[in-house]
Amino acid sequence: MATPLVTDLQNRRNLASGLWRRLRLSSLRVRLAAVFAVVALTAAVSASGIAYWLNRDAVLKRAQDTALNDFRVSLSRNVSNLPLGASCPQLVQLANDVASSGLSYNVVVVDENQPDCTAVSDPRFTPAQVPAALAAAVPKPRTVGPGNPYAYHLYWQRVNIDGEPFVVGGTRVVPSGPTAYMFKSLDNERADLNTLGWSLAVATTLALIAATLLAQAASATVLRPVRQLGDAARLLGQGELDTRLEVSGADELADLARTFNSTAQALSDQVKELSAREAQSRRFVADMSHELRTPLTAMTAVTDILEDEAESLDPMIEPAVRLVVSETRRLSDLVENLMEVTRFDAGTAKLVADEMDIADLITSCIDGRAWYDAVEVDAPRGILAVVDPRRLDVVFANLIGNALKHGGSPVRVRVSRGVGPTGAGEVVVAVSDSGPGIPPDVLPHVFDRFYKADKGRARSEGSGLGLSIAMANAQIHGGTITAANAPAGTGGAVFTLRLPLVPPARDGLAPHDPGGAGGPADVRSSGGPQDGPGRRAGR
Repeated sequence: MATPLVTDLQNRRNLASGLWRRLRLSSLRVRLAAVFAVVALTAAVSASGIAYWLNRDAVLKRAQDTALNDFRVSLSRNVSNLPLGASCPQLVQLANDVASSGLSYNVVVVDENQPDCTAVSDPRFTPAQVPAALAAAVPKPRTVGPGNPYAYHLYWQRVNIDGEPFVVGGTRVVPSGPTAYMFKSLDNERADLNTLGWSLAVATTLALIAATLLAQAASATVLRPVRQLGDAARLLGQGELDTRLEVSGADELADLARTFNSTAQALSDQVKELSAREAQSRRFVADMSHELRTPLTAMTAVTDILEDEAESLDPMIEPAVRLVVSETRRLSDLVENLMEVTRFDAGTAKLVADEMDIADLITSCIDGRAWYDAVEVDAPRGILAVVDPRRLDVVFANLIGNALKHGGSPVRVRVSRGVGPTGAGEVVVAVSDSGPGIPPDVLPHVFDRFYKADKGRARSEGSGLGLSIAMANAQIHGGTITAANAPAGTGGAVFTLRLPLVPPARDGLAPHDPGGAGGPADVRSSGGPQDGPGRRAGR
């Protein structure tokens, strides 16, 4: 019994496997949604970025142009009251008067004739905070000409002072006046731009979410016919040949659905035709076998009498009589095997199952055919399995008989317990011989009907159906037979029969088996050393 921990781990594995399958099944939807999301994100980010930078430039340009123009006008208005050779307090008064225009900027006035004077409207700002490039450009005169009527101009530069953005403007008062600098804070504009940035980020996120939802809706609409096509193809592969798709519209998916329907109809017609032909072939073989059974019964009785009287016949006739007896029995075996094959093909073969000791069944098979001197058995008693003893006798007779005929003694039969693929118990019967083994190119075909590796030996004592019937009898028990060669130097071929201790529930399990295999005719036709189709092919 599984522990709770093992059960929990299994449940987690099943959940993970289910999620992975769903992910794989919806991978096209995921890719389509991802493409929509990437396109939407790219478009939204591009639009937001362009809008942000355009608004940023417009806001900053408007703020700095307004401050610079006001600084120029205020400086021009107040500098006219400044006397030549103004004192330091007069320069301080000029700075305060220019800064009092109402636009909240601060002014620093510098006079090269008074290097020790610091004229500022706010002590937080000093001439040292003026950018070097701006301080070098302001006092430098430019050549006056047709395109430049003034020697000195108003220059500006954006800088960060203690983490706060400022626009710094500066100009010189001509002809020999002081130099004035303006410090205008752009902190309000920065706050407005941050608000705009957050708004654009939110809009981009909403656009991305909307695009993803739109992609989901679009993918569901587009991929629904594809999913229906996959489900229909899966059902068609499972044998439901009447599966068809509903066709609507005139697009490419509708054309694909029509093509699928026409292909499914053609496949259904071909399968029906092949099934009808196969059924006719099976009926023909079954009818022929039944028709041959009656004259063969009479012929067998006559050949038994001829065989008893063969020694008293003319020596010239005796070989012919023995040939007729041998070929009649061979024909009878072939008919019985063909009838058994038709039962398996038609699905009418059934089990008469009972709990049996596998060692007893093997011993009975060997004793009944007088093989006890040539077979070594390692079969511990007590290994019980629910089997049909008559069908299992057919399997043992074929495997051991072929090993004796084509591999040579000693033949070894070993029985053990094993564990099946599902974890249930099973019985393992290995039959090995001392022969040269089976050629590798023949191994995949040893259980094929009428297969013989040497095409020149088309005429042989076996019917060519023994091992295929043995395989069918193993499969009806829920087991299988495998063929292999023993390691070099340790023996010849090894046939391994694996049977579950309890056969799976199926329609073939019945309390009786009218007309089924397993009676004397089955044992005679499939069990003797005279019948070995698969092993004959390999030697």
